Amino acid sequence: MGNSVAGVNQEILKWARERAGYTLSEVAQKMNKDAAVIEAWESGKAAPTYPQLEKLAYQLYKRPVALFFFPEPPDEIDPGRSFRTLPDSEIDKFAPDTRYALRQALALQMALYELTDGRNPSGKKIFRDIQITPDTPFDWAATAVREYLGVSLEAQLSWRNVQEALTVWRQVVQDSGIFVFKRAFKQKGISGFCLYDDEFPIIYLNNGTAVSRQIFTLFHELAHLLLRTNGVTQVNMEYIDSLHRPARDIELFCNRFAAEFLVPSSHFDTRLSDNTPINDQWIRNIAKAYSVSREVILRRLLDKGLVTSEYYRTKINEWYSETSKKGGSGGNYYATQITYLGDKFLNIAFDKYYSGRASIEQIADYLDMKVPTVMELEARMMQRVVG
Repeated sequence: MGNSVAGVNQEILKWARERAGYTLSEVAQKMNKDAAVIEAWESGKAAPTYPQLEKLAYQLYKRPVALFFFPEPPDEIDPGRSFRTLPDSEIDKFAPDTRYALRQALALQMALYELTDGRNPSGKKIFRDIQITPDTPFDWAATAVREYLGVSLEAQLSWRNVQEALTVWRQVVQDSGIFVFKRAFKQKGISGFCLYDDEFPIIYLNNGTAVSRQIFTLFHELAHLLLRTNGVTQVNMEYIDSLHRPARDIELFCNRFAAEFLVPSSHFDTRLSDNTPINDQWIRNIAKAYSVSREVILRRLLDKGLVTSEYYRTKINEWYSETSKKGGSGGNYYATQITYLGDKFLNIAFDKYYSGRASIEQIADYLDMKVPTVMELEARMMQRVVG
């Protein structure tokens, strides 16, 4: 066995584990060691070998090895302080992959600042132009945002499927100054999150959830950004009932805004009558017409008193069980990365490279990729433009 590494900061070992969301026993199991060994590393009584440190850094904590030799932990986002509308009990449930996604989002936000010299290039900035609070009537807010984005309900109803709907919604939101990224979260109960910023607010969607669910998440998080707060959308939102004001008011507003925006009450009411058969097939058909999830339609019915809270919770749990059993396919790596990062962000990155203001190595750093991968990604994007 190799020699222990000298100079490892035990404080950062512990900090990195806690920030990654692992317990001592979980790390011990993954390292095939006793928990006492990991505890000894974190107390300074012992130190890992270099291969062990690499495994901790790259496979578990998703950190550069050099970080563990710093004199103190870096100052970075703390979920407990950043997502104030979530109770501590929910934040404690964040999986290591979810915590890593938060760091990825921050890295992308910082990359945007460097790629654009600190100035959002969008001609419109909805997060500055529309001012709302939790006391703003959510139907007024939904109408104002729809007008700002320039997508009529008639256009929405003409879309062929939810994939077309998500593509259009993502584009118009990005055209309004908010960058939308995607990735597949291992924690299926997290639908997405947003990080507010005065210049580069971003939304992160879980590509592992149903497309219709991503659409609802997009507008739930947009509401958070218009309220100038960070937010997390979870599949199970029962925790909202336990929140105190103002956090509860914010979450309720975001849910009501997203539902009203996607399925305006005035139009939805025309589809209801005294003999409307409220069943799975009717809900499915209406959801398809609006290109939304069944949950959005069920929420509309609950708000109108046409279904009970018990029925709502039962159906939501049933539908979640159905979708969580479905597996995803790997697909093409480069096509996936283009989808995750989005054309807008990639065009900004490559424009800086084409103009000679950044090297390919710098672009690779912004994209968190190796240089050959970036070059192939750039070639694939060029093929799309030519094609």
